[in-house]
Amino acid sequence: MKRSLVLGCAALALCAGSSAALAQTKFDVTIGGDAYFQGAYVDQKQDAGLRSTELRNRFRVVLTPTAKADNGLEYGARLRLRAVNGPGAVNRSLDNDRAYIFAKGAFGTVQAGTINGLSDEYGLIGPNVEGIAGSADNSTLDFLTGSPIYDAGIAGRATNFRNLVSGNAATRLIYLTPTFAGFQGGISYAPRSDDANNSVNRRKYSTVAVGGFGAYAPSFQDVGEVGGIYSREIGPVTFEASGFYEFGTATKETTGTAFNNFKDLSSYNIGANIGFAGAKIGAMYRNAGKSGYCKAGCGGHDQDTWIVGANYTLGPVILAANYQRYEDAGSNPSVSGNAYLDLYQAGVTYTVAPGLTAGLEYSYFRGKEKDVTAPISDRGSIIMIDTRLAF
Repeated sequence: MKRSLVLGCAALALCAGSSAALAQTKFDVTIGGDAYFQGAYVDQKQDAGLRSTELRNRFRVVLTPTAKADNGLEYGARLRLRAVNGPGAVNRSLDNDRAYIFAKGAFGTVQAGTINGLSDEYGLIGPNVEGIAGSADNSTLDFLTGSPIYDAGIAGRATNFRNLVSGNAATRLIYLTPTFAGFQGGISYAPRSDDANNSVNRRKYSTVAVGGFGAYAPSFQDVGEVGGIYSREIGPVTFEASGFYEFGTATKETTGTAFNNFKDLSSYNIGANIGFAGAKIGAMYRNAGKSGYCKAGCGGHDQDTWIVGANYTLGPVILAANYQRYEDAGSNPSVSGNAYLDLYQAGVTYTVAPGLTAGLEYSYFRGKEKDVTAPISDRGSIIMIDTRLAF
C-alpha cells in the first residue's frame, strides 16, 4: 500500500502538471560543480604501518538542461559526474551519483532517476554543511583508513548522519509538495537500496555478505521515505527544522541452500538550526534501531547518532565547532558487544574569493569496537587543511 501510494501521488502530480504543456524547443544548459583538495596530519594510537600524512581530492561536474512550457511547467534533467577515487592510472574513472529527470509546477516537484533519498538531500545536520570549519557533515574520518578502528567499520559508519540508506544513490521516484507557510513535504520510493541507473534487479535474495559476517542485511527492498522541512524568519531570528522517516524490507542473503534473515528497515532523522546576528546553533539526532541486524542471535546497541554544533560568521570568516556521538552493535552484531565513537571538531573557513574557500580543521576522536572476539580501541587527532572551489 505504501509503495502504491508513492507511485500514485507522483504519477498524478506529473500528469496534472503536464496537461496541455507546450514545450519550448530550446533548453538552457547550466554547467556547474565543485572540487576540493584536502591534506591531513594524523596522530593516532593504533597506527602501525601507517604514515602520518595524506592528501586527497575530488572533482564533480553538474549538467542541468532545463526548459519551461507555455503553461508554466518547468522540466529538465540533472547529471552529476564524479572523478572516482582509486590508486593508479588503471583505476581512475568517472561515475555518477545523480542522473534524473524532473518536472516542477503548481502541483509540486517530481524527480525520477538516480538520486539520494529525502533526508540525505534535504535533512538538516548542523549549522555548517560543507565538511570544514567543524561541520558534522564531513569525511574527515576517512583519513583513518587502514587503521583497525576504520577497517572494523565504526569510523566509516559514524559518517552516516541521515536515515540508514538515504545516502545510497539509487533509482528513486520522489514527489515534493509546493512550499506552504515555510513547510515543504516529500515522499520517495526505491525498489532496491543498491540498484541505480540502467540496472534491473528483481531478485528477492542476495549472495553478497556485508562485512564478511552475514550479520548485516546486504540491501533493502521497497524502500520508502517520508518527511519534510520547515523554515521561518522572525525578525532577525531564523529557524529551520527537518524530520524524515525511512522504511523498507530487508533482502535475504543466501549461500547455496542456507538463508540469513535480517530485520527490516526503520530509521528516522530530526534536526534543527537557529540563527541570529551571524551566529547559528544546531542539533541533529538519527536512529536506525536494529535495521539490517540478523534476526537469529543479533542484538546490541541501536544504530544512532547525535550532533550538537555552532558557528559564527564574521565577514569572510566562519568559526565553528561541534560534538558528535555514534553508537551501534559493532562490526558483527551476532556477537555480544557494541561500538561507539566520539568526535570533537573545531575549525575556521576563510572565503578567499567568490566560490573559493580555504579552511583549517582540528578533530579529536576516541572510539571502541567491543566485539568480544576482537575488541579494538583507538584515539587520536586529525589536523586537516581544506581548499574548495564551487562554480
